[in-house]
Amino acid sequence: MATDLRVLCQENWDEWYDNLIRAFGGIPESAEERALWRELTETDRSIGAWDDDTCVGTAGAFGFRLTVPGGASVPAAGVTMVSVAATHRRRGVLTSMMRRQLDDVRAWGEPLAVLTASEPAIYGRFGYGVGTYHVNAEVDTARVRLSVPPGTDEVRLRYAAPAEALGACESVYARLVPRRPGMLARMPGWERVALLDPESGRDGASPLQCVLAERAAGSAAAGGETVGYALFRIKGGWEHAGPNGTAVLRDLYALDPAAHAALWRFLCDIDLTSTISTRGRPLDEGWQHMVSDIRRCSLLVRDSLHIRLVDVGAALEARTYQAPVDVVLDVEDSFCPWNSGRWRLTGDPKGASCARTEDAADLALSVRELGSAYLGGVTLDALAAAGRVRELRRGTLAEASLAFASTVAPWLPHGF
Repeated sequence: MATDLRVLCQENWDEWYDNLIRAFGGIPESAEERALWRELTETDRSIGAWDDDTCVGTAGAFGFRLTVPGGASVPAAGVTMVSVAATHRRRGVLTSMMRRQLDDVRAWGEPLAVLTASEPAIYGRFGYGVGTYHVNAEVDTARVRLSVPPGTDEVRLRYAAPAEALGACESVYARLVPRRPGMLARMPGWERVALLDPESGRDGASPLQCVLAERAAGSAAAGGETVGYALFRIKGGWEHAGPNGTAVLRDLYALDPAAHAALWRFLCDIDLTSTISTRGRPLDEGWQHMVSDIRRCSLLVRDSLHIRLVDVGAALEARTYQAPVDVVLDVEDSFCPWNSGRWRLTGDPKGASCARTEDAADLALSVRELGSAYLGGVTLDALAAAGRVRELRRGTLAEASLAFASTVAPWLPHGF
């Protein structure tokens, strides 16, 4: 039974979105959530698969800008809302949507496509590689102590209503975006996602709370400047020996080590709690080196952003390289064959060029490996150890692996 791919029309959004919700279990969202996602959906960048008059597949692409090594903000299609009705599995619906979508992304002139995967095994066949990881943690604050850096006591903390503090919080976020690969510049409307707080999503915890970190009056920094914030909930709990509540951390951003430490110390010291539960934190976040016992933090590493180079040359030119590199890459890309072939990459910390070449290849790899290595969080050496990158000219693997690496772990700050 053939399906028809169509660009999404606003009048079909409800049926299109209902198909998505059903594919993810059928649990309805709050009216507030649904209304916001309807507003944020870029219909002209979204497609549906239709069987006669019935929507059986969905796929969207937000128009994002992604920070890459060197600090540039690069256009990237944020692939989202992908689903296929259970009645239409194994009929090529997903493949046809991925084919159409990547053709569209190329036509839009965006060198990257990125996504977060509900099932990581799905997207490798379409050329996506895992490019960032994050940490989940359960910090036992009854046993863990923090060693904070100088200046922490100069940071003033105060509660603020999340909606009223939104402008100050977004200013902090915007200043952090160029500092770390993988961060997304906030597009109009996306600041409201951070404030979504439906009761159905609290799991028995409190409404969202906000604490701002500010410079105390009289410090070297400008008085009253917001230098960080935390959004969190408190989930109460009691046992025979006393309270054992949990501070459920949703977001924490800080402009400097002292503000970062002040916010984490606050979370560790909240009355009636003995645990901080947090998801999706950077691999190299500073609090991990302030705690007295990292084993009591129950760290769990998970895949996060999956990256697909839609235009190999433009993507590799868009970032910088932490060491000089001059290497010919033999790239295999069966799903987007315009990328296949040999590319000479020349780059350093100031910039890069990448162009087709007939020169002999130094390294052979698929576009999936390039996606994994692109933001510098996965080394080419590690991929070679797994047999995913082949060194064709001795010494070039070490040179390229060093150049591609990032001194700061790439991190996706929020899902989409």
